[in-house]
Amino acid sequence: KKLYITENGAAFHDQLVAGRVIDKYRIEYLDSYTQQVLRARAEGVPVAGYFAWSLLDNFEWAEGYHSRFGLVYVDYLTQRRYLKDSAYWYRDLINRPV
Repeated sequence: KKLYITENGAAFHDQLVAGRVIDKYRIEYLDSYTQQVLRARAEGVPVAGYFAWSLLDNFEWAEGYHSRFGLVYVDYLTQRRYLKDSAYWYRDLINRPV
């Protein structure tokens, strides 16, 4: 059977500074995890998909609005969205040939 990895990510206390969110810890986490997914595929594990958690920052039952999970930062006061550095990293990852 095909395997799909869903809702994989990490929560951090991201901050918007001058229109940018530098979330290097999320990038390090996702990079480490996706490297292992690619290794598993190379070893024959039928991984058919990987989905980062989550696209947008949102309310989490355990964390409320305190920690952020998304690749896109949401300014809760204005509802404006900002791509985090991890969003650009993930874009580059999914555009690479496998």
